[in-house]
Amino acid sequence: MRRMSFVIVAMCTAAVFLNSHAGSATGIPADSTEREIRAALEEQAASWNRGDVEGFMQKYWKSEKLSFVGSGGVTRGWQTVLERYKRTYPGPAAMGKLTFSELEITPLAKDAALVLGRWQLERAADRPGGVFTLVLRRFPAGWRIIHDHTSSVAPPAKTN
Repeated sequence: MRRMSFVIVAMCTAAVFLNSHAGSATGIPADSTEREIRAALEEQAASWNRGDVEGFMQKYWKSEKLSFVGSGGVTRGWQTVLERYKRTYPGPAAMGKLTFSELEITPLAKDAALVLGRWQLERAADRPGGVFTLVLRRFPAGWRIIHDHTSSVAPPAKTN
């Protein structure tokens, strides 16, 4: 009986330890990864809300291998994605105020993560929004988006 109690205590201790570390296989605490990624996305939204598209783009991987998927299809390369944002959002009025919500951050490895979330713009004339899936990698300079799939989703119909 004493041996069985020891085994149960050991298993519970191991479960608590493993649960406190990223998805067990990543080798880094999940809360650290989540905190760092949330901070990166908050910085990105703050840049957007200042009308600073180039600042917003600093959280993207500055590579020709960056991919962005949206209603216009696939865009590849950091510079091309920047130009797309500038063309689609030519100034602060078109950019509006950006918020991210419902973030689900899943560490995939010590240097990779998947993020699912919602985006919302508040502008004078409308409130477009939708969903996104990001793949991020941790580089020496911090977390960077290497793939972005963003979709617009119409707001739910109002009922009386």
